Amino acid sequence: MYDARYTIRSHTSAQLDIEAVGEAVTLAGWVARRRDHGGLIFIDLRDRAGLTQCVFDPEDSGGAAFALAEAVRPEWVVSLTGTVRPRPDDALNPDLATGAIEVLVSELTVLNRAKTPPFEIEDGIETAEDVRMKWRYLDIRRPEVERALELRSAVTHAFRSALAERGFLEIETPMLTKSTPEGARDYVVPSRLAPGKFYALPQSPQLFKQLLMVGGIERYYQIARCFRDEDLRADRQPEFTQVDIEMSFITQDDIMALAEDVLTEVMAAAGVPAESFRTPLDRLTWHEAMDRFGSDRPDLRFGLELIDVSEVVAGCDFKVFADVVATGGVVKCINVKEGGRALSRSRIDAVGKIAEGAGAKGMAWIVFGERGEVRSPIAKFLGDEVIARLREAAGVVDGDLLVFGAGPRDATNEVLGVVRLALADEMGIERTGFCPLWVVDFPQFVHDADTGGWTANHHPFTRPFDADIDKLETDPGAVLSYSYDFVLNGLEVGGGTLRVHDADLQRRVLAVIGHDAAAAQEQFGFLLDALGFGAPPHGGIALGLDRLVMILAGATSIREVIAFPKTSSGFDPMTDAPSELSARQLADVHLRLS
Repeated sequence: MYDARYTIRSHTSAQLDIEAVGEAVTLAGWVARRRDHGGLIFIDLRDRAGLTQCVFDPEDSGGAAFALAEAVRPEWVVSLTGTVRPRPDDALNPDLATGAIEVLVSELTVLNRAKTPPFEIEDGIETAEDVRMKWRYLDIRRPEVERALELRSAVTHAFRSALAERGFLEIETPMLTKSTPEGARDYVVPSRLAPGKFYALPQSPQLFKQLLMVGGIERYYQIARCFRDEDLRADRQPEFTQVDIEMSFITQDDIMALAEDVLTEVMAAAGVPAESFRTPLDRLTWHEAMDRFGSDRPDLRFGLELIDVSEVVAGCDFKVFADVVATGGVVKCINVKEGGRALSRSRIDAVGKIAEGAGAKGMAWIVFGERGEVRSPIAKFLGDEVIARLREAAGVVDGDLLVFGAGPRDATNEVLGVVRLALADEMGIERTGFCPLWVVDFPQFVHDADTGGWTANHHPFTRPFDADIDKLETDPGAVLSYSYDFVLNGLEVGGGTLRVHDADLQRRVLAVIGHDAAAAQEQFGFLLDALGFGAPPHGGIALGLDRLVMILAGATSIREVIAFPKTSSGFDPMTDAPSELSARQLADVHLRLS
């Protein structure tokens, strides 16, 4: 709770209620509104704690204070002294924490004047985001932005408290480090003292926290700033914050249990009711999540699961389906309950366009009418028998809509995962509350279509399943890993793995993704050397602070919960960053622009 100590104030707005009637108080803040009611002037004074109505009466306030009150305007910074009194019954404001009282002002001091702001300093404004970002310091004055930042602070404090209580040490790792070839593009920093060489800003503290485990720290955490030079979207920024955690001598279940316990305390600190975040959390394997929901970060607040109907349509007269099944692919559908009633042909076609944008060649569909009739462009090719079997397999009743995807299993799952979300939007399916879960057992590697080789799924320091180690060289695609993502409401909020703690095994993993012995030593020699000095079994997790607070605040973008964010193009309209460097600055770091 913000208090009035160490300040010129005697109280904040949060400390004023009916119990304060008769007290002499000194307040300070910004003029939110000024109202002249003829013989009386009212000022709503805003501080971080809230609003207080202040009254200027020429008979009680004195001529100087009243005259000054006539001159003040919104967003002027003032301090005032007066006496708390109850509001008249007809002026009570139950929507305001201080709505039962007001302050009769005797003294007023103008601390600073203000220009007219470019937008209203209040909740619910419709001002364009780029305008708000340009004047972000004014935007922060708005109560809804301030509340989001207060929530972020409370969440961060809860993480620190929960981890400190469990014996974790908070340790900072370097911000200037070595560029590595894995992951997203690095932000690079030229070195003045080493011409032609560059630092990289960390995409995560991954390697350093592993080195801390080798160093015997055993339990580490950091509220870490990270940087990735990648394309942006609503839940990404070029710089972001993660709660970084690493532990030694643990199993996968240990780190997941730790995360659940810590998150339970964090959610409570954020005001989430205990019944809305119950542990242990549900778990889905990666394969199960993809097969049922078409996503490795499924939103389980609604249904619309994927249904495999490959056996139903195998050998049917609809050549598209029959050929897919015959060549080892799958045919899947989603039963949109009541969708046949709710969605017009044009709206179904709009979802089909989304499927095509996700990589599908098209989207077949069947509407089951109110009296048993069937509407579909493919009905005549399927025939009555296959349609009847589809009805049974998908649990169809009259009024339902089936939409289909067909092709290789992974691609079909991914397309229908996108379609699933689009259908939820089109149907207006309510998605409220919190639905957390773990997605576990990811593949160790993913196939790189561009190179024909393999890349690390999480990162190249992930430990493969013990039972799958023999497949590293012979069948990399079949290797599973000790990995786990914390998913909340359809967003990946955290991800972690057990780490390779054996140097020889680490070299084998690096070799699968194209690093021969020389390249592995050049890029990761310091880690490989460290693993040879008695590295304990260890693992960890990184939780995205920005995304978590975004969800808790009910915001749609992490920009709403970051004090000074970048736009979706990575630009800061307030400071005009990124900006050009002078010729002297470029020369200092041995750079010349082409």
